[in-house]
Amino acid sequence: MNVAAESLLLDFDAQIAQRHTALLVVDMQNDFCAAAGYIDRIVKGDLTACRMVVQPITDLLSAARSAAVPVFWLRANYDRDLIPEPMLANLLRQGIAEVCCAPGSWGADWYGVAPQPGEPVIEKHCYSGFRGTDLHQRLQQRGIRTLVFSGVQTHVCVESTLRDAHSLGYYCVVPEDCVGSHARAAHQATLATIQALFGDVCAATSIVNAWASA
Repeated sequence: MNVAAESLLLDFDAQIAQRHTALLVVDMQNDFCAAAGYIDRIVKGDLTACRMVVQPITDLLSAARSAAVPVFWLRANYDRDLIPEPMLANLLRQGIAEVCCAPGSWGADWYGVAPQPGEPVIEKHCYSGFRGTDLHQRLQQRGIRTLVFSGVQTHVCVESTLRDAHSLGYYCVVPEDCVGSHARAAHQATLATIQALFGDVCAATSIVNAWASA
């Protein structure tokens, strides 16, 4: 993904230009966001922030679809036979027997937002959406250079996917009102790290307005 110096996307509006930008929606599923879901029952985290992102993501989805910006969805399936061994070992050490986002379960269903026909859904079996999937190949086929991140959890799957995206050469943009976590301090730390090292953190309205004006 190396490019000539003159083609570097230094300007924010140039980074999020529709012709080479995709919107990524990460793990908006009941087990991560809904009352009685996995995070609510097992982790016992406060999911207020995860629910609050639904409307901003809905608005961002509408703007992306109107501007012909492709939307890609990541969906977790953490079946014990599919997740990495260290991930399973960590669960066993904690005595957690339940499967998060088990295939075909209510917990795996979409929460608040959902793909439209034709929008790719990539199933993942670890925290990053790039590991063991064809996400990178699909993005390359579309000529994507910039990814706009939305969804949950900010400090786990969003961050893991974003770090891999950065290493693969993608420009990364995070509308801070479109990502959420049950762990507020970790959420804030992730956003600060992204802004310092991995990309841009902004308000969703900045992206929506740029796409609308273009």
